[in-house]
Amino acid sequence: MGPVTFDDAVEQYRRALGEFMKGNPEPVKQLYSHRDDASLANPYGPPVRGWEQVAQVMEHAASLRRDGEIVGFETVAQYVTPDLAYIVQIERLKAKIGSRQDITPYTLRATMILRPEDGIWKVVHRHADPITTAQPAESVLSGAPHGGGAPSEPPPAR
Repeated sequence: MGPVTFDDAVEQYRRALGEFMKGNPEPVKQLYSHRDDASLANPYGPPVRGWEQVAQVMEHAASLRRDGEIVGFETVAQYVTPDLAYIVQIERLKAKIGSRQDITPYTLRATMILRPEDGIWKVVHRHADPITTAQPAESVLSGAPHGGGAPSEPPPAR
């Protein structure tokens, strides 16, 4: 059975993200809505909608990680109603990313929207990117090959 409360759902997602950092997307996929309106926006490409596309993007993102783990989470904000909830959090992670052989720490800001489906809270949308510090206005222009976006791999920690 899946998470019955929103707090349970967040805790289960955080544990599942630990597996994701090792290259295994399956626990995260189990906590995600499999409906047509599910969506995902991650640092590796444009947003996608629909369970099939979301699952493909998750599998690709997980395949870029190995030997990773969670360092910690910081909840910035959350709001819960009986029908919909969200959480904004800072995720501190470390993993071997892409072809790198070193374990690199990095940080993501993430927003997740969840809703109950058949009594079980499911992630219906997630957006994550590496912007966790103030950026100059021009940052939306520089280095963005298609009018915006994030680097293809998380930047190394400073």
